Amino acid sequence: MTATDRLLRTPLCGVHEALGARMVPFSGWLMPIQYQGVVAEHRHTRESAGLFDLSHMGRLHLSGPGAEALIQRVTTNDASRLSAGAAQYTLICNEQGGVVEDLLVYRFADHWRLIVNASNREQVLEVLEAARREQQLDVSVRDDTFDLALLGVQGPLAEAALQPLVADELSSLTYYHAHEGTLRDIGGSERVLLSRTGYTGEDGFEVVVPSDQAEALWNRLLADDWVHPIGLGARDTLRLEAGMALYGHELTEEINPYEARLGRVVKLDKGPFLGREALTNLRATPPARLLVGLEFGAGAVPRAGYPVAVSGQTIGEIASGTFSPTLQHPIATAYVRAEHAEPGTQLDVMIRDKPVSARVVSLPFVPHRAKRA
Repeated sequence: MTATDRLLRTPLCGVHEALGARMVPFSGWLMPIQYQGVVAEHRHTRESAGLFDLSHMGRLHLSGPGAEALIQRVTTNDASRLSAGAAQYTLICNEQGGVVEDLLVYRFADHWRLIVNASNREQVLEVLEAARREQQLDVSVRDDTFDLALLGVQGPLAEAALQPLVADELSSLTYYHAHEGTLRDIGGSERVLLSRTGYTGEDGFEVVVPSDQAEALWNRLLADDWVHPIGLGARDTLRLEAGMALYGHELTEEINPYEARLGRVVKLDKGPFLGREALTNLRATPPARLLVGLEFGAGAVPRAGYPVAVSGQTIGEIASGTFSPTLQHPIATAYVRAEHAEPGTQLDVMIRDKPVSARVVSLPFVPHRAKRA
């Protein structure tokens, strides 16, 4: 058995291979990194509609009278503020205040759903189970990752592409809201989860669908000329332009929410939760380092781990870097000493042992265009 044989496969893996996608290992899954090329796929998503297979992401279902209490216990945001159909970006932190996971929480009338990173799914399940036992909560936690698929439709024409295939009026669904609807002429009668969320900065939707309906929905969406399949390569450049964190880069267990400028999703006044004591102490002291955006002129592309310096002294390192197809120059995120984090500050990034000038800028690099209320 080869290493590739041991990788998990989404319900759409065969479809990607038939489309000629370049397949690579990613967080234990075999996933498409590109079809026609990262830059072309990136631009198409910004200009039209891109279709993403996101089925490697973990999909967890919580129900029972203790579901809200369990979510409140393990996450930093205040899930009690959610109304039915609303979603929330939140974090799970360790007892030192480091970020274990960033995730989405959805509330529905009789259950909750969590969308978690593929690399952290098992760890999140362990955290939930430990908290459930410790608090003796009456809650059922079910891992639906291998029974459901997750598709993303992103871009200015996303709504026009998806609307003919769903029985629900998508124009009334605003950013970070979701509802359970039905598909038209796809086969099967099970309800699907439709949410106006995404990881690109564009308007768009994510659809949780039974695995046996995923291929039919994918093919129907691609039947429209303006919808193209998009790989993980363009997904990464899109999210970086949008200033969105990638776990393992902008977020790790050694990084706390205040350093990552995510203090807005830490609600210290909601009651006890994992890491609350440490986060209370961290909030009282200004962070020694901060996440910043960096823009470059023409030249080499910065990569994760490259040193950031001032006058030859290292003051931080790159978290993520790429060439921006939208802006037509390199961009990066970096953690730097707080005294060097002001927008407009000139820094050097060491690329192949040579200093390359960069300027600190506010995030995001490209404005978001999601449909808000």
